[in-house]
Amino acid sequence: MVPKEETQCLGIVQLLLHFQWTWVGLVAPDTDNGERFMSALKPLLTHNGICVAISKRVLKTMPYYELLKRELRDVWRQVSVLVYYADSQHEFDLIAILQTLLEAIHAGSKLWITTTFWDINMYLFVDFRYLWGSLSFVTKTPIRMKYDYYNPFSPVLEQFWKRAFHCSYSKHVLSLKGWTRCTEGGKLETLQQEELERVFSQDSYSTYNSVQAVVWALNMAHSSRSRQILRVGGGSRLEHQRLHPWQLHPFLKEVQLTNTSIDGQCLDESRELPASFDIINWVQFPNKSRGRVKIGSMEGCTSSDLKFTINPDAISWPERFKKTVPHSRCTKSCHAGYAKETQEGKPVCCYACTPCTEGTISTQEDAKECTKCPEDQHPNKERDQCVPKIIAFLSYEESLGSLLTSFALFLSLTTGLVFGIFIKYKETPIVKANNRDLSYTLLISLLLSFLSSFLFIGQPTKMTCLLRQTAFSIIFSVAVSSILAKTIAVVLAFLATKPGSRVRKWLGKGLANSIVLSGSSVQVLICATWLGIFPPFPDSDKHSHPGEITLQCNEGSVAMFYTALSYMGFLAATCFTECGFGASDNK
Repeated sequence: MVPKEETQCLGIVQLLLHFQWTWVGLVAPDTDNGERFMSALKPLLTHNGICVAISKRVLKTMPYYELLKRELRDVWRQVSVLVYYADSQHEFDLIAILQTLLEAIHAGSKLWITTTFWDINMYLFVDFRYLWGSLSFVTKTPIRMKYDYYNPFSPVLEQFWKRAFHCSYSKHVLSLKGWTRCTEGGKLETLQQEELERVFSQDSYSTYNSVQAVVWALNMAHSSRSRQILRVGGGSRLEHQRLHPWQLHPFLKEVQLTNTSIDGQCLDESRELPASFDIINWVQFPNKSRGRVKIGSMEGCTSSDLKFTINPDAISWPERFKKTVPHSRCTKSCHAGYAKETQEGKPVCCYACTPCTEGTISTQEDAKECTKCPEDQHPNKERDQCVPKIIAFLSYEESLGSLLTSFALFLSLTTGLVFGIFIKYKETPIVKANNRDLSYTLLISLLLSFLSSFLFIGQPTKMTCLLRQTAFSIIFSVAVSSILAKTIAVVLAFLATKPGSRVRKWLGKGLANSIVLSGSSVQVLICATWLGIFPPFPDSDKHSHPGEITLQCNEGSVAMFYTALSYMGFLAATCFTECGFGASDNK
């Protein structure tokens, strides 16, 4: 008939997590209930990253100053939130005593979270100075409770009935002004909600439920039995068969709490009341009156569907905290852009904050680790957000692009101008002596080589990636082959001047053309193989430059690229070798 106290632990954890209280203290009596409470709550706190800075089980005979030993005073000063378990109303005195001692050692004020089922409004003898503003879990008490009749079988209920209905059982009713004689027909459903909350406690509600359950079980038990005729002393009379207490168990297991007092109450799989608590803020009003304000609840029919709700704006925080949310943490929160780092030899709640490494961010406070940004994004300066990377490539608008464009145009125009001069003076002896056809081939290939530079400027496309390296390699190989042919022709010309030399027959256009064609054909074969097997394609480099995505051409095959480059180097080296050989032979 009363929810299990262990179910409060789930609500306590949710309450602590909501306000980010991760450095708390536990106080409980040194009893079986206190030990059960500690053993149920501590694993939940640890699992949710909440550290227990101080855990004290108090003996009634323990001197209170032993709770505040010197070596623990610094810890007491750090903790602002204390969870207090009490299994009787008398133990509220310990809160006032502890708070007084804490103030004596300058440990500051504390916010108490009580887990008692008792209604502290009913006990006027307790000093509640340190309870105002505190929070507690109170069993839900539906107010629609009906009594079909009232029989004052005890002085306690008689006093309750007098307070509830302002009536008197005194024979001299006229002596009590405004009061009437109590009748047995009073019904609680006629009372206002405020009156019921004032005169009806949670214990009365639980007792009412228990009585109703037993009455229902008895009714079902008697209904299932038929009357039997018993013969007593030779006579006969009709009696009910005697019912033993243990015979009620099957009926109690089937009890259905459907009366109007329960208001949708339900039982879990163990036939016990599940968690159904109101979270109460104990408030003292300016006129010194006191009361409780509901700020949240925890309810559900099974452990798997518990629902925790809270309204922080409805809380009246104690004046000793300047009416703001108390702070109870071992360290300050790690801001976004930082991650928690456990310190060796310290509790997990006493962590350090380390900035996120390059390429990672954290978007929330007290992040356990930093997360990596997607490849097309990078962290901002604060490293608390991923922003898109800038798309970069060698464009004509950039300084380097403009410079290279101007340089390529200048060399192209110069080469074109020289080629025009050769065309104009093609019949002159000097042009003819310089091997006019080879000169044309060399100038055209140089002009195309300079113009091929434009394939490397601008945003890469599939076509430009296919052409830029292969076209330049082939065209430049033709230019180098032309120079090589010219060099070989000059060397042979000098050798042919010697008497009896047989190299004179090699002189002519045939040899020069063969050298150009053979030299460039090898490069054409290399590039054709490159394009056929490993063609270049547009790609992007997302890692070389932070904050940028560099658009570029992937060469497809590094080996083929260096093969083409090496072949051009081979042609150039051969050309210079021939030049050196010709010069030494001339001497």
